[in-house]
Amino acid sequence: MPTKRVLTGITTTGTPHLGNYVGAIAPCIEASKEDRTESFLFLADYHALIKCQDPALVRQSSLEIAATWLALGLDTSKAVFYRQSDIPEIPELCWILSCQAAKGLMNRAHAYKAAVADNEAKSADPDFGVTMGLFNYPVLMAADILMFSATHVPVGKDQIQHIEMARDIASRFNHHYGELLVLPEAVVDQETEVLQGLDGRKMSKSYGNTIPLFDTEKKLKKSINKIKTNLLEPGEPKDPDTSPVFQIWSAFASASERDSMRKEFEQGIAWGEAKKRLFELIDDRIGPARARYEALLADPAIIEQELLAGAQKARAHATPLMQKIRKAVGIQSMA
Repeated sequence: MPTKRVLTGITTTGTPHLGNYVGAIAPCIEASKEDRTESFLFLADYHALIKCQDPALVRQSSLEIAATWLALGLDTSKAVFYRQSDIPEIPELCWILSCQAAKGLMNRAHAYKAAVADNEAKSADPDFGVTMGLFNYPVLMAADILMFSATHVPVGKDQIQHIEMARDIASRFNHHYGELLVLPEAVVDQETEVLQGLDGRKMSKSYGNTIPLFDTEKKLKKSINKIKTNLLEPGEPKDPDTSPVFQIWSAFASASERDSMRKEFEQGIAWGEAKKRLFELIDDRIGPARARYEALLADPAIIEQELLAGAQKARAHATPLMQKIRKAVGIQSMA
């Protein structure tokens, strides 16, 4: 019997990048192979609508992210792999949870506070450009998690708040209606930092500083060559702990490879040589999946078939719980 249920989603607003691979995809694929773990992995396409109003981009991103999971070896017989928008119980639960979520709690959400701070810095109305999607997205995220009784949710250190909010909302619901919702735990790998992008900030589609996962070899090499470095010359010792090049190397390398490269930095490896080796390392890790990825993009019917099969499995969990929740809140047949 499984002892934990792990849930992870990726927002469909861009091309999958190295940060997605290191932070979510690779560890979740490995976890899905464990006998005592149930894995729920999804395309967060409703979340995409919060910040992307380009339907073609949302669709293309959904296709690319799904192809990435499958190309990298996700076994869908051992994981529930689905599209968020294929599960109607999720938005229904989102509304019910929004009737329990305190506005004060939503006011403290990092994304909303950042938007308000940015507006205030520009002397604009604090809520200028803030949609209800942005304001309420922690509730939708809570619905994603609570709908499937996830016990463990892998997140970066900057996303722990999301899980805390889900727990708070679930606790309020359970207090009013009974213990129907499982309180999730955040799983943070203390050994893994948030992957840095080309400019040294967090690798994020929002910053436009990502390195696409399945670019051609030529484009991958070009992206790696753009990673920010300092002006230290070959032979001058370099600090590996402040270098995006070394940090990305560490995310893909084995322990011995990390130790070896750390010594190379301390001995003054040239930036060009370090980037050359980084390209070779990453290409060695993900190169074999590139052809499979391209084949899947060329035949999206295969991807659609996998997602629809996953939706059936997901709804087998969601529908019974939703029936209990509807009854608990008083929404049920008059018969």
